[in-house]
Amino acid sequence: MKNIFKFIYACLILSVTSCDDAIEITQPGRLGAENAFQSVADLQGGLLASYNFLDTTYEIGFTSAMTDECYKGRDNGGQNSSEQNFNINSSNGYASGMWSSYYGAIGMANRVIEAGDLVDRSEDPVAYDNIMGQAHAIRAFSHFQILTWFSTDYTDNDALAGLLLTSVTEDIFAQIPRSTNMEFYDQITQDLNAAEGLITSDAGNKFLGLDAINAIRARMHAYKGDYAAAKQYAEALLTSYSVSDQTQFVQMFEDNDFTEIIFSLERSIGDSYDGQGTAGGGWAGSLYAFVDASEQGGPFMEMSRSVYNIMAGTSDVRLSRCLNVAESIIDSDYETNDNFLNDDVLLAYKYPGGTQPLLNDLKVFRAAEMHLIVAEAEADAGNFAQVGVLINQLRSLRGADALSAPTNEQDAFGMILDERRLEFLFEGHRWVDLKRMGDRGGRALDRDARECSFLSGCTLANSDYRFTLPIPVSELTANQAAQQNPNY
Repeated sequence: MKNIFKFIYACLILSVTSCDDAIEITQPGRLGAENAFQSVADLQGGLLASYNFLDTTYEIGFTSAMTDECYKGRDNGGQNSSEQNFNINSSNGYASGMWSSYYGAIGMANRVIEAGDLVDRSEDPVAYDNIMGQAHAIRAFSHFQILTWFSTDYTDNDALAGLLLTSVTEDIFAQIPRSTNMEFYDQITQDLNAAEGLITSDAGNKFLGLDAINAIRARMHAYKGDYAAAKQYAEALLTSYSVSDQTQFVQMFEDNDFTEIIFSLERSIGDSYDGQGTAGGGWAGSLYAFVDASEQGGPFMEMSRSVYNIMAGTSDVRLSRCLNVAESIIDSDYETNDNFLNDDVLLAYKYPGGTQPLLNDLKVFRAAEMHLIVAEAEADAGNFAQVGVLINQLRSLRGADALSAPTNEQDAFGMILDERRLEFLFEGHRWVDLKRMGDRGGRALDRDARECSFLSGCTLANSDYRFTLPIPVSELTANQAAQQNPNY
């Protein structure tokens, strides 16, 4: 993907995917697909352009600020104050960023898929098929991300998801209504099946290959509550991918170990995301600090005390991976110190960067997620003792103490939620996990009381409307057929 800039000019001519809405606008003088895509190499360039739209930093930043993962840091100048105070509206930047990036990927994937009919496949049939397969996979993944963040209920087939776009839309005045979850799930399944039938080579974990396709399936079926299928796909992946040990876990987030990486988004010096992005769209580490992950690096979002207190004093490697232990300032009088914002500095450290501080790859699918999806399936089936076995297997690999096995469904799902909270800290999962499993596991947002005394509240009901993002106002302005989510 480092070759993306070789094609970027053509992409700009080909497709103007607005940051304001999902509907593409035709500009006079733009190259048509028949001129822009004349070879398999051209299709490859279009595919790389589609990958270039994929970005999970908006999900990571929103989840860190909105849930119980972070509190404002010592050098915070107002960043994320709306999310910290549960003030979400249709102008929210994170919602707009997700909407724009995933519809950008869908738009370019659609162009590649449609242009495939114009290119001579016999020029390089293996490369051609792999390109087309990955384009279908990108479209499937992007539609699933839209459903995840903008649907009110993943298990309700009639709930509205987003705009289901499977062709190039040229009409500036097109009015496109939202489609249902079922329509989304059906199209995602069709695209994944098409991708599976076309992809024949393994291009590595930076591209959507056959394993990544099955990871999407595993997550999708878990979110739907279809745990028999979710378990099948997750277990199949675990025959090829191992959950990392403590050393590998540390190295994984420095981009030096790929033991459990099924799919990640590459981030490199000089690419489109090499820059400060305090609210998404840049270095992942810049969601927490301005300069670097050190005490003098401008920390504006820090690890919450509620998370720190869970792991403090333990040998859990997730603490030292997510917190810069050496430079953080731990205030023993935190609960009574009125100046704790300056005296208690918990530095987020999951994305320290290397040559470029704060820049690391984005881990999208990991073996640990598949392991915990299997645990969800066991909990759903009433196999509570096996849930305890699976959770303690993961905790052992992380250097954490073993826990007693759950004895009922709420305890089982609660145990899974507690473990996912630590395992996927700063990876964009917590908000989704509480939405889909919080009530079943008896868990809710768990902010530290001292921190939330300076905010508008400590928690939200898992059924609160803010556990569904608003359709961006820019989309609604351009496309009045798109219905807004409730209460926005």
